[in-house]
Amino acid sequence: MAKKTTTFCTMCGAPNSKENPVVNIYEGLYMCTECIAFIDGKRDEALNKIKEEVKTEETQTLHAIPKPKEINDFLNQYVIGQEEAKKYLSVSVYNHYKRVMQPSNDEVDIEKSNVILVGPTGTGKTLLAKTIARLLDVPFTIVDATVLTEAGYVGEDVESLLTRLLQACDYDVEKAQRGIVFIDEIDKIARKSDNPSITRDVSGEGVQQGLLKLLEGSVVLVPPQGGRKHPDQKMIPVDTKNILFICGGAFDGIERKIAARLNTQVVGYGHDAIKKKHQRENLMRYVMPQDLKSYGLIPEIIGRLPILTSLDPLDKSALRRILVEPKNAIIRQYKKMFELDGVKLEFTDDALDLIVEKAVEYKLGARGLRSIVETIMIDAMYDVPSQEIDAFKVDRDYVSNQLIKANFEKTALSD
Repeated sequence: MAKKTTTFCTMCGAPNSKENPVVNIYEGLYMCTECIAFIDGKRDEALNKIKEEVKTEETQTLHAIPKPKEINDFLNQYVIGQEEAKKYLSVSVYNHYKRVMQPSNDEVDIEKSNVILVGPTGTGKTLLAKTIARLLDVPFTIVDATVLTEAGYVGEDVESLLTRLLQACDYDVEKAQRGIVFIDEIDKIARKSDNPSITRDVSGEGVQQGLLKLLEGSVVLVPPQGGRKHPDQKMIPVDTKNILFICGGAFDGIERKIAARLNTQVVGYGHDAIKKKHQRENLMRYVMPQDLKSYGLIPEIIGRLPILTSLDPLDKSALRRILVEPKNAIIRQYKKMFELDGVKLEFTDDALDLIVEKAVEYKLGARGLRSIVETIMIDAMYDVPSQEIDAFKVDRDYVSNQLIKANFEKTALSD
């Protein structure tokens, strides 16, 4: 009679018995019930430890989120003025962080508050977005609405907006789904009239309809390289529920819509003419959702951009500060360029005042400051590197002569 062989536990070496049976776990691997129970206990301990570490990390991360005042202080280092817009933007970004950190099993689902910034060109809409990007540790991208068209037409689909966000985080979909997208020139996709069109508006109302699902929050199939969708192209599904959208636009001419609503044209005697004049000069601050509707944004998209704030036109004092105060101020940039050549560059106060006067005169905004300074400094930047000098001074006469020499005034007037 053949002798019966005994099976032993591969882990502890215990023989098979009624009290402690040995089970064949895998081919060549035998384990007793005591070792299995021991491993199960260790596994549960490890899983609980990981959960606690994740919970602690989330709590620490929540405490590490920059508060609205801290975000505002950071913006103040680069953006002059626009206090109201900076406040709205700081709160929106902070709340976005909190939404990202919210536990998935929370009973209260916090809805996102997309933002729309309205203001004249050159007042700092894009600069605010770029400055926010310096501070954030979530994926951030700036995209342009002017290239978008309705599906099936020459241009880009609305889904391609998210391609840039994916590229900003090396196609990490989880990170992208917690990111922020700044859509610039949102006013360029306004429909041509307030009345619904009977013809197809492929770069206006059609694009707005396509943006609705992105702003609201849904799973969108994104082409990995952007551009057009192709039947054989592999798409990347992205959930936009936790993506914050910030939109910006100049909305040129919207002041007329606001003025009509406020009825600023006063007839008769006894009214405060100075007050009314001030009101007309600052109409943008009175912008309301109905003005955006009159301009050409559809009600559905306005409803998905609940936070509306405006940027004020820049006056002389603000433009003067923009020239010299921010960390990356225009004058500081030129001083640094000359410093690299071993030359100390100096601008007199009256020279800076004339630069600001020209920017205000031709309504060029903050962007115009750089074009003016570039026009003034082009000859100096050409000649100084070849000269053996230690300093270069720019005064009012030099500024005036350079502008006349470059026919700047004629050019600015023709624009």
